[in-house]
Amino acid sequence: MRRRTLLTGALLAGCAPARRRARGGEVVLRFQSLAWQKESVEANKRLVAEWNAAHPGIRVDYVQGSWDGVHDQLLTSFEGGEAPDIIHDAADDLADFAYGGCLADLRGLLPDRLTADIPAHSWATTTFGGGIYGVPFLQEPRVIIANRRLLERARVRIPTVRDPWSWAEFEDVARALTRDGTYGVAWPLKEPVAATLGLALSTGGRIFHRGADGKVTVRFDAADQRVPRAIARTAAKSTLGMGGSDTLPGFFGGKYAMVPLGFSYRQQIVQQAPEGFAWTVLPAPAGPGGDQRQGVSPQTLSIAEDSPYQREAVRFLDFFLRPRNMVRLALGDWMLPTGTAALRDRALRTPEHGWATGTALADHLRPAPALSVRGYPEWKDKVATPALQEYYSGAIGRERLRKRLIKDGGLVLARYQR
Repeated sequence: MRRRTLLTGALLAGCAPARRRARGGEVVLRFQSLAWQKESVEANKRLVAEWNAAHPGIRVDYVQGSWDGVHDQLLTSFEGGEAPDIIHDAADDLADFAYGGCLADLRGLLPDRLTADIPAHSWATTTFGGGIYGVPFLQEPRVIIANRRLLERARVRIPTVRDPWSWAEFEDVARALTRDGTYGVAWPLKEPVAATLGLALSTGGRIFHRGADGKVTVRFDAADQRVPRAIARTAAKSTLGMGGSDTLPGFFGGKYAMVPLGFSYRQQIVQQAPEGFAWTVLPAPAGPGGDQRQGVSPQTLSIAEDSPYQREAVRFLDFFLRPRNMVRLALGDWMLPTGTAALRDRALRTPEHGWATGTALADHLRPAPALSVRGYPEWKDKVATPALQEYYSGAIGRERLRKRLIKDGGLVLARYQR
């Protein structure tokens, strides 16, 4: 789970000249980690300590960062020539930094073992203009966390990854579960864009379309509209301004039967659910033909272009992302590794806490449509978020939503494509 705010809409004109650091002839790499959960921070720090113990000539200094405002923090550090050598971020935050020359192109630097272990569709999330500007290492499908007793009482069919609900069936189930003071679905829609765009892949929706000239335009066709329409029809109006964590008290109290959340929210449920609360992890609904594709923005590790120790940094990444270490990081963050070897680990395939459901969804995860779109943060914050919030609240209809996403959104993107 990521907590951050993207505020800048400025294009990066370039980064500061290279800076060098040394400590008595020892190579020193600064690694800024955005891990925030206790288990995740511990896993990151242990791996750094293990590296330092085995590599006395290449020391890694752990720097604790925060998802809150990371984009602006990195922008300032790049402009001032003080960026960390190794940068933890997310794929949907890399485009401007990659095109701005702030991140190193990792082609020719990464070891064959690592490039072969991570699938091509995951590498596509960090590929911009033909270069690779980050290693995608953790990812998070969206799932449905459901009150098992309420499902059984309503006698609805329980979906599996092999036999998921269709979006139409999901709407029927939501209606069946809405009774006796319980709402069928609590969609946390404080930040609705990522969920809307990511889940829309299952119905063929993309929103962003790149032409032969490389320029991106916004469309909101029938395939793009199917998932927003299902969300609008099933969302409890009381949760429209809530984040994911805000929905959990009502979920535990039986006010909501199902909550669509990122996979990592399971940790909070394990920690906070009242004793005896029965919950289960279900796959998100599927589109036509059982299409379960989801758009994701993996967590990434990049290297600063002005770091004088790029090859040493890649050596650390190769160690940090060995299969057994990737499993440790995934368990600490309650997410899925991108590496195919790590995904086979038994610890990630247990039915307990829904791990097996998540790993079964891994093959369906694809790059979120917005990852390579320059100006996406501004489009999301200034256009799509308020427009979708108004649509889900009933304040505007689908045609008005379409006009705002296309017309107002197109004006934003045009500034980045001159």
